[in-house]
Amino acid sequence: MRSIQVEKVRDAVRDMCIEANYSLSPDMRCVFEKACQEEKSPLGRQILNQLSENLEIAKKDEIPICQDTGMAVVFLEVGQEVHFEGGSLEEAVQEGICLGYTEGYLRKSVVGDPVLRVNTGDNTPGVLYYEIVPGDRVTIQVAPKGFGSENMSRVFMLKPADGLEGVKNAILTAVKDAGPNACPPMVVGVGVGGTFEKCALMAKKALLRTTGEHSEIEWVSNLEKEVLQELNQTGIGPGGLGGTTTVLAVHVNTYPTHIAGLPVAVNICCHVNRHAKREL
Repeated sequence: MRSIQVEKVRDAVRDMCIEANYSLSPDMRCVFEKACQEEKSPLGRQILNQLSENLEIAKKDEIPICQDTGMAVVFLEVGQEVHFEGGSLEEAVQEGICLGYTEGYLRKSVVGDPVLRVNTGDNTPGVLYYEIVPGDRVTIQVAPKGFGSENMSRVFMLKPADGLEGVKNAILTAVKDAGPNACPPMVVGVGVGGTFEKCALMAKKALLRTTGEHSEIEWVSNLEKEVLQELNQTGIGPGGLGGTTTVLAVHVNTYPTHIAGLPVAVNICCHVNRHAKREL
């Protein structure tokens, strides 16, 4: 059994909230630079270059990439041989979010009630997901999710007879309907299978995959490549103003499902796809 003080989790979450909002992750930087080189539209290239300049300024001056610094989504993979000491793990994570958004001068965008809509003042609570895994390590991933792209996400409860073509059409429909509203070029996370809520969670986690890496399942990998190609032929382009770079990556996760269903969730993220990762 390995003991970890919850304050270490708190500090890691605080640092990741700031890091993810100030600078692009290495995998996103790689695909973004590639897009700048390969975009065929002069206006599209101009927009991508402007976005790239914005990213450099944000990193250099330690200011947010975007004014919408998101709602913090935190994934914790906790080794079953880990024992937490020093207080509540959940309270430590929420405190880390509070500290990150306060010390990093990040916009506080969370309201305490979805109808009454009074701002909590510190961007808490964040959304937390826990998974118990073998071992004595803790992996933390923080993904601040802006709502320009979150609002464009969709869940489709397809019929089994809709099959692979139905899955593909659902992804294409969601992204085409999103158009410029999701701040393209986008990263598209997809969940196929499970239940109503499981497919949505898979879609969210798919955004955390190293950008551009494909599934190890052949039909899934083929679907990712095919949909990426088709979406980049829609002409939506950077900023929604036309071009050949509408989507930077498509990541699909799958899970077994019921004989009567074929759930599909599409979680869209903007061109920065903010995420950070730590292991304790």
